[in-house]
Amino acid sequence: MIRPEVLAEIPHDPAAFTQGFELHDGVLYEGTGRVGESEIRALDPDTGALRAATPLPPAYFGEGITVSGDAIWQLTWRDGVALEWDRETLALRREVPVDGEGWGLCLADDGRIVRSDGTDRLRFHDPADLAETGSVAVTRDGSPQPELNELECVGDRVWANVWQSDEIVRIDPATGTVDLVVDASGLLDPAGRRGADVLNGIAHVAGDEYLLTGKLWPTTFRVRLTAPPEPGAVRPAG
Repeated sequence: MIRPEVLAEIPHDPAAFTQGFELHDGVLYEGTGRVGESEIRALDPDTGALRAATPLPPAYFGEGITVSGDAIWQLTWRDGVALEWDRETLALRREVPVDGEGWGLCLADDGRIVRSDGTDRLRFHDPADLAETGSVAVTRDGSPQPELNELECVGDRVWANVWQSDEIVRIDPATGTVDLVVDASGLLDPAGRRGADVLNGIAHVAGDEYLLTGKLWPTTFRVRLTAPPEPGAVRPAG
């Protein structure tokens, strides 16, 4: 288990019920939830300032997002659809059906889109139309790891916020095995925790740097997540 090293603090809209968080080409995209309040947003990653936003159809509860080419896919919670947005304009292109609940979303390095649905499974989808192509059960120390929430694909791993906790788990999607756990408790001070909900946002910056935030959090934290060396790895001299 590791803890994040805080590098910087960036303002975050405390009214944003964060459900998706992804940095792409210098723009921080955020999907927010709650019926009648859900949006897809484009933010300045350095200041947290809002650059653009488009509301979802008012009956939808927005969930996780991921960039795929010139599009952004956004899940809905229990509405049975996903939304495809134009990445540049944030204009709605189309809706496609999705079976089951929508929680987190990310684009893997093998080209598949990965979805969480609050269970212990990661589901794989075709980025063209979100047709489901397979799934894997996620285990931690040999036991099911449920309540996988917001996702971030980095290299050949999937990072997942665990709902109702301060933990982030790193998953090998080929096997479903959790191979690293992040304890992100204590990021918010007591004043910041007032009115805040759970940790639920991880966006990869570069290398071992990430942006972390949560639902109704007043702050986004730029952090370093340094994984321990693999067993048997040779440490550099000096």
